[in-house]
Parts: sequence; C-alpha cells; structure tokens
Amino acid sequence: MRALLIVLALALLALVGLTLVPEAAPHQFYLTIGALAIGGIILLTALFAPSGAGKPVVASAPVAAAAPPPPEPALQAEAEIVSFLALLQEKGRLVDFVMDDITAYPDAQVGAAARVVQAGCKAVLAEHFRITPVRTENEGAKISVPTGYPADAYRLVGRISGEPPFSGTLVHRGWQTDKVKLPRVVAVSGDRLPAIAPAEVELK
Repeated sequence: MRALLIVLALALLALVGLTLVPEAAPHQFYLTIGALAIGGIILLTALFAPSGAGKPVVASAPVAAAAPPPPEPALQAEAEIVSFLALLQEKGRLVDFVMDDITAYPDAQVGAAARVVQAGCKAVLAEHFRITPVRTENEGAKISVPTGYPADAYRLVGRISGEPPFSGTLVHRGWQTDKVKLPRVVAVSGDRLPAIAPAEVELK
C-alpha cells in the first residue's frame, strides 16, 4: 500500500509539472483531469486503507512458549496425606497412641496420654482445616431433616419411611469443613512415601 501511494504521488507531481511546460498548453485540460483523478485516488486510498497500512512493520521479538509445569511425583497425593499424618504424630503422638497396645496400662495412664493426644491433634486440625458442626443443636434435641438434604451430611438411623422432611432426635451433630490446607510435599524420591516419623537413634 505504501508503494502504491508513492507511485501515485509521483504521477501527480509529474502531471502538475507538465501543466507548467508551455509546449503542453494544448493538452492543459487533459493534464488537469488526470491530476484530479490521481489526487482523488490518493485521497480514497488514504481514507479506506486498513489501519496501520503504510506503516513499517517492526519485527517483534519471538515470545517464548510458557514452560509446562513440572509433573507431580507419582505419589504426590499419598505423600501429602502421609505428611499430614506425620504432623498428627509430631504434635499429638497419635500414631504412637493408636499403634501401642494400651491394654497393659492402667486407665489413669491411658487417660493422661489421651489428653496429650487430644490437645496436639486438635491444634493440627485447627491449623489445616476449618471444622464446624453440621447441626448446631445440642445432641438429644428434636430436629427436622429438610427436603433435598445432602446425603453425605446426614446418616438416618431407625425406622425410615416416607419422604423428607424427617423429624428425629439428634444423636451426633456431625462435622464438616469448608477449608483445607494440607502440607505441601516438595519432592518424593522415586516410589517411596515419606516416613511418618523418623527412627530416633542415640549415638554413643
């Protein structure tokens, strides 16, 4: 497009120049008509040319393709679960308590250990989950289970007949969460899951 405008402008200049030559006086009318025609073409070309036409094309630097995210290790999800279990073990000694044979200990000792487990595990849950009861009524209260209730949020026991809403006694308030923040595992070597708790060795 730019080249065409240059050629037309040169032609227009040539015609205007010829009108100034005395020998071309007999052809003055035709030269004027030609100059007007070329001037009109230049005007129309400038008006209806696509945006950016005639501008030099600047080569843009090639945009580097976004690197694909690195693939997650094969056992990523399992490793994150193990890491969360490791927190329960670290803060509340949960695995020690559950895996130990507590039948040989007196109730008072078991109860004292349970307090440590409860406090530590509660702190871990509060840090990584936002846990609230499904129902806020006290257990033993009479409640109504609404129509269209979430099947995972209620477990109906006893005699079930008809269609919801159901009326019954709240045996357990249930628990739910709307926030989960599991610990992220940076890497898992090969196909081995991380340890829940390292073996402690005292060197002498």
